[in-house]
Amino acid sequence: MIHIARKNLPVRLAAALALAGLVAGLTAGCAPLIVGGAVIGGGLMATDRRTTGTQLEDEGIEIKANARVRELATLGQVSVISYNRLVLLTGEVPGDAEKAAVEKAVRGVENVRNVVNELVIAANSPIGSRTRDSYLSTKVKATLLDAKDVQANAFKVVAERNVIFLMGRVTEREATRGAELAASVSGVEKVVRVFEILTEQELAALGRPVPAPQAAASAGTAASAPK
Repeated sequence: MIHIARKNLPVRLAAALALAGLVAGLTAGCAPLIVGGAVIGGGLMATDRRTTGTQLEDEGIEIKANARVRELATLGQVSVISYNRLVLLTGEVPGDAEKAAVEKAVRGVENVRNVVNELVIAANSPIGSRTRDSYLSTKVKATLLDAKDVQANAFKVVAERNVIFLMGRVTEREATRGAELAASVSGVEKVVRVFEILTEQELAALGRPVPAPQAAASAGTAASAPK
């Protein structure tokens, strides 16, 4: 079940090269292959709740979707983020027609199973704003990493205009706790959950390590950050 409660990503040449050389690299028994920050055959990839094939599909979706978006005229700043073939669109466009055109183009990309369109109709945000978003995203990731009752690598963090979007395959408890942690970071104005919710049984079946919940963790859902 997908539960829906923005950062400009460049086209990753390394991901394209990895897609081309995956089979040869794995069968030759060489060093772990790095794809967009994930290490195939290493610890980081092993804790990801997507299959290796799906992670590569997500890389391919972002490359192809970004290429299609660039072909459209009179666009603003659009970010395309894919997680488990669920695509999140963030950024700014001039109007409703452009917003719809971007979504249509991305939906047509092979392997995309759904699109969450969070594009804003507004002028492009300045460089300073995007720099702050980058810093905010880093702080949220660090907060998740410091927490002992969530698996930080289960969350994909996207920041846009001081809004944090959280993606991932998580249980309801993890979704709630992750949103609480993100909302606790200074500068975060709102947290939007774009999760695929798993049951505890489905998560256990993945065979991934799952941190135990802490007694201090609240059961509430964070919708916005404290003022």
